[in-house]
Amino acid sequence: MTATTDTDHANPWHPTACMLCALNCGIEVQTGGPDGRQITKVRGDDAHPISKGYVCEKSQRMNHYQNGADRLNSPMRRRPDGSYEAVSWDVAIREVAQRFQAVKSSWGGESILYYGGGGQGNHLGGAYGDATLKALGVQYRSNALAQEKTGEFWVQGKMFGSGNHGDFEHCEVALFIGKNPWQSHGFARTRVVLNEIHKDPKRTLIVIDPRKSETAALADIHIQLKPGSDAWCLAALAGIVVQEGLAKRDWLAAHTSGFAEIEPILRAIPVAHYAQVCGVDETLLRSAARRIASAASASVFEDLGLQMTLNSTLSSYLQRLIWVLGGHYGRVGTSNAFVPFLSLSKASRGDLSAGKARGPRVERRSPVTQSKIIIGLIPCNVIPEEILTDHPKRFRAMLIESGNPAHSLADSQRMRQAIRALEFSVVIDVAMTETARQADYVLPAASQFEKAEATFFNMEFPRNAFHLRAPLFEPLAGTLPEAEIHARLLEALGELSERDYRPLRRALSFGRTAFTLAFAWLRARNPRIARYAPVVLYRTLGQTLPKGMASAAVVWGICQIHAAGNRKTLAQAGFGGMAPLAANRLFDALLAQPSGVVFAQSTPEDSWKAIPMADQRINLNIPELLPDLAKLEHTAPPHDPAYPFILAAGERRSDTSNTAVRNTGWLRRGRYGTLRMNPADAAALDVADGERVHLSTHRGSVEVEAELSEMLPPGSLSLANGQGLSYPDADGRLVTRGVAPNELTDNQARDSFAGTPWHKFVPARLEKLGREAATV
Repeated sequence: MTATTDTDHANPWHPTACMLCALNCGIEVQTGGPDGRQITKVRGDDAHPISKGYVCEKSQRMNHYQNGADRLNSPMRRRPDGSYEAVSWDVAIREVAQRFQAVKSSWGGESILYYGGGGQGNHLGGAYGDATLKALGVQYRSNALAQEKTGEFWVQGKMFGSGNHGDFEHCEVALFIGKNPWQSHGFARTRVVLNEIHKDPKRTLIVIDPRKSETAALADIHIQLKPGSDAWCLAALAGIVVQEGLAKRDWLAAHTSGFAEIEPILRAIPVAHYAQVCGVDETLLRSAARRIASAASASVFEDLGLQMTLNSTLSSYLQRLIWVLGGHYGRVGTSNAFVPFLSLSKASRGDLSAGKARGPRVERRSPVTQSKIIIGLIPCNVIPEEILTDHPKRFRAMLIESGNPAHSLADSQRMRQAIRALEFSVVIDVAMTETARQADYVLPAASQFEKAEATFFNMEFPRNAFHLRAPLFEPLAGTLPEAEIHARLLEALGELSERDYRPLRRALSFGRTAFTLAFAWLRARNPRIARYAPVVLYRTLGQTLPKGMASAAVVWGICQIHAAGNRKTLAQAGFGGMAPLAANRLFDALLAQPSGVVFAQSTPEDSWKAIPMADQRINLNIPELLPDLAKLEHTAPPHDPAYPFILAAGERRSDTSNTAVRNTGWLRRGRYGTLRMNPADAAALDVADGERVHLSTHRGSVEVEAELSEMLPPGSLSLANGQGLSYPDADGRLVTRGVAPNELTDNQARDSFAGTPWHKFVPARLEKLGREAATV
């Protein structure tokens, strides 16, 4: 169904993408097997404009996603006894539409919560889901970004007003905070670039992480701080830069605002005391700060190790202060503003308009807990509290799409309880997940390799690319692409009909340009065309696209939006001219080039133009966070003698995958599902490597195999992320392999500002089976 890339006509290679991390590297696959529906071989795609043939071992697991034993081939309706029965699509669509409409009529669309919108590699479904949300009047959304990135996004918006990304390929100093890119990646050709930095004596790799991760093992400077002490460490580094006169004062005067307000605060930071709090030699902190500040260029990456621990929003602010004080923005080797194909922050709010937001933003809060809503998302941790209450504004229903909150969010017990307490719940997904087993209805979607797909995690600079992927297989019998599911729901709700589609279909008979003009004209005059544009495009333009590519119709609309707001960078990428025509050429290129297309070519000067603040200055002063900064001097990470260990609930390892890969059969050697602990702690407990131990937290307890590892400092434990999934064995019985970390986490343990969970700071107790509790 796709173009081949070599002359192996007997078994051609098909371009597609890996979907196990946000990079979505281009890959080529061969297919076959007895049914012709197996992915048999995988290799990197040299033609992909960003990954350029790079691939890691995780891409070899694609077939275990595509052919999972718990894939569904019919809509499933929950019976009163908790079992499920298969029903037809006609029945499912009719009943789902009726029951959502009943909730809306009784309680308003604001009583329906939408969770999800796409996994690591399937974002087109969320674009179509937006139309259903508008039809139902849904006001509140959440997804995995709200348990990871919202604090960082809020800080980024306050300081820069746009997204930026480090240039690790060219930087003199690379700093990773709570991140292990060797496993989690995060930038193109990650392991190649890490090795290049490691081998170059003129470059420096700095890692801030309690663990001696694979990346930390390569580092020139490893700041192995105590778990939860990130804010103290980062405040000390920022304080050193100011106190030692390392800040680029002339650069700051020319390019920033707010330095006068924060300088005395940073000058007063008690560096020696903070070094003691985080358990790091003060001289090491000073060496790191001097190296960052003196470098010709530095790039910095924070990740979940910082974003899921104490003071995470404050830490996101402090780490940016460190590199901005050194002048590391808007040059090669530093952070630069990337041009997104579609703004994730706007899309999360259901805003698919062109250009930047106009006017001041009104702060929104969740209806029950009054939690801050950032980029349109309520914090994941408060979802159960927004349901399990008698508050009149509580959520009464949920639509969950390509997400598994009953497994992936904190406090799984509470999340399951919340879903079952709803008046109605629907899951749209490929497999019968842990969340699907709680829902009233499960609507089976075609897999990522059975329809047109793409991701909006496009964050590269100076060349950014978008990869529109063609399907490898026909949809599994009984499944539908999300575009078709949402189109049927809107039609069942009475929001769209053939009358709305007919004029555009007539225009299509005269070609794409005529369609472009007709769509613009009708969109301005028919509110339904504008409101439900993704589904309208699918039902009209989609029917004229190549076989299997109908779901790509929404990408045409996104091309139009992008061209209207980014004419310069689009022209620099080769798509100049009037915006509608440039957008059409871009869309045609995406269809024609199966390995991806560069849609934005930027310069460092463009990074300054991307800052919407007055005089395009970076804002250094965020008053809302300064009280939390002041509190650090009189506090420290808590220690609970009853739970003396600190568990990192979710560590990326070589034996972990995105939870979309539910079948663990890909692991043919090595260990799986272990609890890592320091050998000294094991000796104190008389625990041998491979022995099972009893792990307890405030929320739950499990038995798990111990793995002794020098990667962890004494007093620290870690469980792998994405494990503990229930998957059918050869006899169809559900078997759970590994530990589900969120059976042990507490949704009350969260950042006071953004509500993000403290998954990396979970107080825990460890016992040798049959022995007294451990103490440290």
